[in-house]
Amino acid sequence: MSPHPANVVQLCQALVRIPSVNPDGDPGTEQTGERACAEFVGDFLRAAGAEVFFDEVEPGRPNVIGRFPSLPASHGQKKPRIVFAPHTDTVSVGGMTIDPFGGEVRDDCVWGRGASDTKGPMAAMLWALHEMRDVIPTLPVEIHFAGLMSEESAQLGSQDFARRHGPYDFAIVGEPTSMKTVFKHKGCLWADIHTHGVAVHGATPEKGVNAIVKMAALVQALDTGFRQHLISAGSVDEWLGINTINLGMIRGGTRSNIVADHCTLRVDMRTTPGLSRAGGALAVLREFVQRIDSTATIDPLPESLPLDTDAENPFVKRLIHCGADLTGAPWFCDAAFLAAAGTPAIAIGPGSIAQAHTKDEFIRTQDLGDGVALFKHFIAQLAS
Repeated sequence: MSPHPANVVQLCQALVRIPSVNPDGDPGTEQTGERACAEFVGDFLRAAGAEVFFDEVEPGRPNVIGRFPSLPASHGQKKPRIVFAPHTDTVSVGGMTIDPFGGEVRDDCVWGRGASDTKGPMAAMLWALHEMRDVIPTLPVEIHFAGLMSEESAQLGSQDFARRHGPYDFAIVGEPTSMKTVFKHKGCLWADIHTHGVAVHGATPEKGVNAIVKMAALVQALDTGFRQHLISAGSVDEWLGINTINLGMIRGGTRSNIVADHCTLRVDMRTTPGLSRAGGALAVLREFVQRIDSTATIDPLPESLPLDTDAENPFVKRLIHCGADLTGAPWFCDAAFLAAAGTPAIAIGPGSIAQAHTKDEFIRTQDLGDGVALFKHFIAQLAS
């Protein structure tokens, strides 16, 4: 590792300067993958006293795990385990108007890809752990750290970590939440809806069946009746609002002089915990589509589940006591995958989600310091 950062701002700068762009889609750079970032984090964790492990999830793309020493409990029982879990990957740098890996400090902000999402929150967590390294072994809980790969696409890191190392008693997932405790967030289902027809010559369309026309009826129904159905099926969530659907992409046919025998609509559904309890997004979508067109088929893509952690969880209540008020979020993150595998989880961190994925991403240096202060306060509270 390069010379040890002197403060959380320098640590955030160092992390931003390490390219760790998720390779899925169009990364906008050839510098992809999380290995270099994971190795830097591993070196920092070792310097703070943690035992470090790397789990290779995909070639060149590991999770980095740090386990801080912990003295035996006085009562002889096993201590509860807490994991701090930000992600090490970032989204594409394509179209950015600043140096994505510059890490420049200007106007009291750190600028660059990941400064807000989520290298800033990760820096605040790491610096708090570094400053509390002498206290951590004496706590009545074990403290671990997991830098998770591939959160920005498919959430492979959190799923792998949950399989290999879970469940934990609590997970604090790093995201830019303005230091509020996201204990609920929406889930997401992408699905391809297919209508099927019979292709004939465009000069005699009456002899065929046009899949585009069939899809038009489905589009109308999904854009009207299904939106209302989603509200009644999943109810209105106090923190998250209603379930939504976006009709995002459509394609059909092969030539203008051939009646289309196939048409595909891709939809994006953002779902509340209530809809999950009502049978799930896919079941509700499939039932509605079949009522409109019994020959239509649906191919779901991997689904991200909503997060619904108990607000009465004692670790959640400690965060609230530290000043991190409860909130919900319309986006999803690794917390849901850890929770689905049995680990109560929330998302929290300095910085604003409004800055995530932007062309000139930044985080305020004051926010980094405030994040360190809150995480240190939370860790200190665990001693009681």
